[in-house]
Order: sequence, then C-alpha cells, then structure tokens
Amino acid sequence: MLVSAVIGTVVVAAAKSPPQPVTSTPAVAAPAAPVPSKTPLPAKYVVLTFDDGPDLEYTPKVLDVLARFDAKATFFEVGQNVRKHPELSKRIHAAGHSVQNHTWDHSDLRKLTPAKFQQEVASTDQAIRTATGSTPACLRPPYGGVSATVRQRAKAMGKDLVVWTVDSRDWTKPGTAAIVQRVLKNVHSGSVILMHDGGGNRTETVAALPAILKALKAQGYGFRTLTC
Repeated sequence: MLVSAVIGTVVVAAAKSPPQPVTSTPAVAAPAAPVPSKTPLPAKYVVLTFDDGPDLEYTPKVLDVLARFDAKATFFEVGQNVRKHPELSKRIHAAGHSVQNHTWDHSDLRKLTPAKFQQEVASTDQAIRTATGSTPACLRPPYGGVSATVRQRAKAMGKDLVVWTVDSRDWTKPGTAAIVQRVLKNVHSGSVILMHDGGGNRTETVAALPAILKALKAQGYGFRTLTC
C-alpha cells in the first residue's frame, strides 16, 4: 500500500511500514522529483540527507568527509539530540548545510494526538532555531510514516513533508560495501539519498561516504540542499 508524502509542492510515494526501533528507518522507494533549494540547480544533482543526529561521535566525521569533497547535505535532526549538542547543529549550519526537523524523540507521527504532534515538531523547531538562528520548513516523518492526518497537521504547521527516493539502509549495518552499492546502484539525477549520522553506530556510514561521494562526483553529480 502506498501513501503520499510531500517534498515542497511535489508528491512522491512512500511505502507505509510498521514502527521500528528508533535506530532504524524502513526502506522507501519513490520516483525522484525536483527539490526546492536556495542553491543553483546543477545539470545532474542528488540530495544527500542524514537522519537522527546530531551525534557527538559520528556527525563531526560526516561533516569532515563532506568538506573534503565540497559536498553539501541536509541533516534531519532529532530535537532532543539538538538540545544535547547544539554546537554540532550550529557547526552544520555554519558549514552551509541545511538543518531540518525530524521530531523531538523520533516518534511515529501517525500515532500521536494533535497536542503531542504539535509538541514534537514545535519543540524541535525551537531547539534548532536556538542553535542555528533558522527555523526548519521541512519535516521528515520518522519511519517514513505518512498518512492523511500527518499531512494535514504538517501543513497546518507550515511544514513540507520530506521522505526519500534512495535508501542506503545503513541502519541495518550491512557493511561498507553494501551501503556504497545500494546508493550507487539506485541513484539518478534528483535522487534524495537517505543515510544516518545518529541513532546508533554509524561507523559503516562514515566509511562508505568517501566512496559514494567520489563516485557521484566522477559521474558528474552536484549536490543540493533542502530548504522546502
């Protein structure tokens, strides 16, 4: 069964799946679509996204790799982690990456009361705004969990729902080579690539990232950020 999730004004399909542990995210296959951004549109581009941070160990390593390849990314951050490590959110923002909302504690938005939904999103907005001076316009629902109610509530809060089109499934810890292969096998211009910089041990993600970026650049891809 497919449900719709919105990237800006563009609809993409996200596979509905049952909740999983906070350290995991289900695979979602969807057709690529243009993504709004303040950065110029390269002839070929991908959108790198990292979920569940900021993390004191892995986020700096991801940032270092991105800087080495002059690649920008979008970080969907969990509010309680921003509260713990606001200096990391500030660093991400200062480096020219985009910092967006991934709820306060990775709750499944489909299961929340209206008040709890509001709290999950608004409290994360506040934490990110305090750290970066910018309020997120994008909201990535944990687990890719989207429903008509989630869409309606997000819209009422001025948020665009964002899922992904290429899932590295790095949270399963399949090995560095598998992460690289999953991304490069499925990528094409306009792809929104899902990886993680938090929520668990992301050693394999950090190790896979240089090979992914090197290959993408060799294929002529540029990198865009999400601002919705």
